[in-house]
Amino acid sequence: MRKSNPQGKPEPAAARLRCAIYTRKSTEEGLEQEFNSLDAQREAAEAFIKSQRREGWIALPELYDDGGFTGANMDRPALTRLLQSVEEGELDCVVVYKVDRLSRSLLDFTRMLSVFEKHNVCFVAVTQQFNTSTSLGRLTLNILLSFAHYAECAIMRSESTRVAVWRVLQRRDAPHNTSSRNEVISLLNGSDCLALLA
Repeated sequence: MRKSNPQGKPEPAAARLRCAIYTRKSTEEGLEQEFNSLDAQREAAEAFIKSQRREGWIALPELYDDGGFTGANMDRPALTRLLQSVEEGELDCVVVYKVDRLSRSLLDFTRMLSVFEKHNVCFVAVTQQFNTSTSLGRLTLNILLSFAHYAECAIMRSESTRVAVWRVLQRRDAPHNTSSRNEVISLLNGSDCLALLA
């Protein structure tokens, strides 16, 4: 039964928020148990979603479980399916037990959050109060994305400069060996790169 406001008008029903639960465990140890780590993570996520039921949150039945996969990269079958579902507009929120279940790499994590944001999908880590459906969560997200963008640009600049200097030295008939490449890195760390490229 819908509640009525003081004027007697029924309050509008909350918009439905389709939530996908993602779980991960780095090793396969214990996964054969009737109730394992993946089940515990899913149970905690389901409990959180139920607590938001009045806001229209519902847990989708699809399982996105990666048992025995590291969080150091994105090469995970369930994660691949999850990202595909995000891009196809099949869900509105990704819920995990804690942030490192999604990724242990800051750059990978922020790349995925960028994909979520692009498709208007929020992200929740139930044990760490990380919720991008709230204003504070969106602020935290923007800070993380800004930091990751800066870090990624710094990495790209560093690597592209090393490649450019390496090519210059090759054109100058520098020895094609590892010590020569190491010399490039040493020069970059202690010299003016523009002088080297002159």
